This record gives sequence, C-alpha cells and structure tokens, in this order.
Amino acid sequence: MLRWRQSAAITKFTLPGLAVAVALALPMMSSPADAAGKTITAVMHSDLRVLDPIITTAYITRDHGYMVYDTLLGMNSKYEIKPQMADWKVSDDKLVYTFTLRDGLLWHDGKPVTAEDCVASLKRWGARDGMGQKLMDFTKSIEAPDAKTIVLTLKEPYGLVLESIGKPSSAVPFMMPKRLAETAPDKSIPEQIGSGPFKFVQSEFQPGVKAVYDKFKEYKPRSEPTDWQAGGKVVKVDRVEWITMPDAQTAVNALQSGDIDFMENGPYDLLPILSKDPELKIEVLNPLGFQTFTRMNFLNPPFDNPKIRRAAFLAMNQKPVLDALVGDPKYFKVCGAVFGCDTPNATDVGAETLIKGNGVAEAKKLLAEAGYDGTPVVIMAPTDVTTLKTQPIVGAQLLRDAGFKVEVQATDWQTIISRRSSQKPVKEGGWNMFFSNWVGADILNPIANVATSGRGKSNGGWFGWSEDAELEVMRDKYARATSVDEQKKLAAEIQKEIYDKVIYIPLGEYKVPSIWRTSITGLTQGAAIPMFWNVDKKD
Repeated sequence: MLRWRQSAAITKFTLPGLAVAVALALPMMSSPADAAGKTITAVMHSDLRVLDPIITTAYITRDHGYMVYDTLLGMNSKYEIKPQMADWKVSDDKLVYTFTLRDGLLWHDGKPVTAEDCVASLKRWGARDGMGQKLMDFTKSIEAPDAKTIVLTLKEPYGLVLESIGKPSSAVPFMMPKRLAETAPDKSIPEQIGSGPFKFVQSEFQPGVKAVYDKFKEYKPRSEPTDWQAGGKVVKVDRVEWITMPDAQTAVNALQSGDIDFMENGPYDLLPILSKDPELKIEVLNPLGFQTFTRMNFLNPPFDNPKIRRAAFLAMNQKPVLDALVGDPKYFKVCGAVFGCDTPNATDVGAETLIKGNGVAEAKKLLAEAGYDGTPVVIMAPTDVTTLKTQPIVGAQLLRDAGFKVEVQATDWQTIISRRSSQKPVKEGGWNMFFSNWVGADILNPIANVATSGRGKSNGGWFGWSEDAELEVMRDKYARATSVDEQKKLAAEIQKEIYDKVIYIPLGEYKVPSIWRTSITGLTQGAAIPMFWNVDKKD
C-alpha cells in the first residue's frame, strides 16, 4: 500500500499550480448523477484497475470488493466472528457447519441470493486464498441442500472454519452469483454483480481516473450496530466516487478547497499543518495498521547458511527503520509480535534484539563463527513506492554495521514483484533480500500469515522458500486447535521457531491516518478498509 510522496508543506491556495491541477480534475469528478443526491468523493490509496477481488490480493481491489460484494460472516473489533449474510450452527462432533442465509438477500441484477451461489463462491475463493486452501484441505464437502442452507462437512475437526470464512482482508471470501463464481480461479470474472451495499457503475469506470458506486436501494442491512466488518451496513449517501489523484499535494489542495471529501492516506509531513484546519478531521481508520518486514532468500548464499541468517536477524533493529519510514512515533510502534501488536496472538517471544537493537556484537561474533566470506547481500530496493523506499537503505546499513558486504540494487516495485519469484542464483537475476509491508489483518495467525510457511521450494512455499518441516507440523497443530488458549500457546511456539530459524523478520508496525472534511460524518474504524456505509454528508 502506498503512502503519498513526501512534499513541502502547503496551505490552502498557496500554490497556483495546484489550483490548476484541481480545476483540471473537476470534470472527471462530475457526473449527471451528482444532482440526484449526496455524493462522497474520495481519493483512495491507489488507482483501481483489477476488479476481481479473488484473483488478486491488491488492497484497492479488496476495498472495491467490500463496496460491491457481501460476506457470509464478518469480524468485529474483539476479533470475534459474527453473522453477516448468514447465521450458523456447529454439530457436536465439530464436523458439520450449517449456514442459513438471512431473508431478503438480492443480487444487483434483482435475482435472489441462493446457497448454490455461495457454495460456488466458497469453492472459487478456496482455490486461491491461503487460508481458503487450508480450509479446503480439511473439507470433505460443501453442499446446498436447499436455497437458503449451506452445509460444510469436515474430514476432521478444524479450528479455523469461521475465522477463514470471516477473514477481513485479502483474499476475502466475497459471495458472487454462481454463474460468476464458476469462472476459473485464475480468470477474471466478466462483470461486477454482487449483493453488497453499493452497485458498481461499469459505464462510468475509467481506470486511472475514477470508479463509481451507486447505493443499492434493495440492500437490507443487518440490525446490529456496525463493528468493523460485522453489523449493519446502512448506506446513507446516493453515490461514492473514487477519484485518482496520485500527487499528494494536489489531493490535499482539493480536500482543503472542498473539491473532494476524503483522502485515505494522509501524508505524514503535512499533518501538522492540516491538523490546524477546522474543516478537516484526521484519524486512523485502520487500527491494526501495517507490519513492515524483510524476507531473505534461503536458496542463495550467504543466507543458505542458517548461522548467517541468524547474524542478519541479530543485526536488525526496528526503531531506526520506523524512524526513517514514518518519523512521528505517534504513528508507529516497536513491536516483536509476528502476528500483530495488541492482537490475541501477540507476544514478544524471541524478539528482544529487534526491539532493543542490541544484537550487533553478537551478530559480528556469529558471522565470524559461520565463516562468512564476504559474499555480497543483494537487496532489491524499490524507487517508486514511498512506504518501501527507506527500509532497504536502513536495513543495508544495519547489515554493514554487523560486518556484511551489501549491494543495494534500485529498481521499480513492479520489477521487484517479478524478480522475487526467481529461484535462480544472484548472478542469473536472483536475489538475497527484499522488504515489504502488509496490513495487520493479513497476519493475525500462522495460517493467514503466508510468510510463516516452511514449505520450501518444492512444495509451494512463499518467496524466499524457507523450508522447515517442524514449522509445518506446528502450523497444522494450530489449524486443528479449537480453543483460544491453545491457539495462543501454539502461536508463541511458532513465533519462537520463526525467529530461531529466521523465517522472516518483522520490523515494526505503523499506521496511516485518513483525512476528511467535517461535512462527512459516520466514518468508523474497520479491520483494514475504509467503510463508506453508515457515512453521511451534510448539505
């Protein structure tokens, strides 16, 4: 997820060029439907281009999914799974989960939502998503005995059935009509028809310019209060328009002048000035924030040597990384929890040197014991993503301080995305280390957090291809655990194994504030996404 480019602080109307930019943007924000009712204009963190929320884990596509589609279950702020489209009951032997669709559910084309639609949707999601794949490994069958009933039967008890179906972030098990859900999992669905609170206006979609959503008037929200992704989704405006403005200064100027209503990612460097504007409100809407991390390649020297990986781990220090990335300690936290700070699975087990930054001397000693021969550590460093620019530079210096030779190779992020899938030696285009971020909702447990896998090169492991059979046994135990206490105990054991073997290295957490005009009311916190239901706009 991108943070806006850092820029010189500005105030309203101080830069004529920005006024021109906003004026040029106005035609793309207007539409004939504006006069029909209340419209919220929002600048999101990214341009929307891919529309199918199952074939990609891109966060902007996930956000689009929540506008158009609905989910069977939702997670609240206590990390509890609650009914959304369906209620459920579980058999005494924990093998059969029966979901019953609530009354009044309709697709945007007017047809009723059926259990067959949902079965097909679960199967398509289960073929793509990591938690979904694990759930399907334990699933004997998913059937629809009638139009309102979904029956999921397990091969053996599995502790994450509800957590999987109610997961709040990529890839979310969104429900789709059967005819769309039967699209091959690696192919994009041909149209956007959901049963969610908004309808996607395909005729007005302009990639790189705007995406438009109209209120789905036939949507029947739940009666409970909204609590993260649980509760009622009451739409109080007629339309939401996502406007593409990649330049932070242009977006801020448009926000201050009232040409847009909401900016998802506020630029840290402008917050002190913007906080003085009485017409603006600044607040973090995603309390789980983001975890930034680094991942090593287990296949290539020097990190094919576990002692050298451990030396690199001891060299890392979260505080300087977060200082460079965010700057303001109000928006970051030094935290050793692999599965997220302040979450049910949070623990600092094994993270002392990351938190205190006191591992350099031990790293030097271990590096000497390992017989490090000066093989360069090739770090892939993106030049075009603000939230990923600083970590490679700081990380490289921390490694150098411990005695590593480091080569930082700068390129654009899309090149890194492609290159990190290479298992070739460094001389043939391979790599040793990369840095990235993910939203807290994607790392809440060892099954959701894909970097905790020990599946290795030949068994579909994640980039870096860590291989650890013991870790996989532990993850399966977690998947089978049916009590919170047992899951928490296993999560701590898994975290210790992750740090001991240096499966990956969390480098702390940060939060990105959103900014909106005070004419907008009802924005609430959610697990990962800005929610436009329950939001109103004053005339």
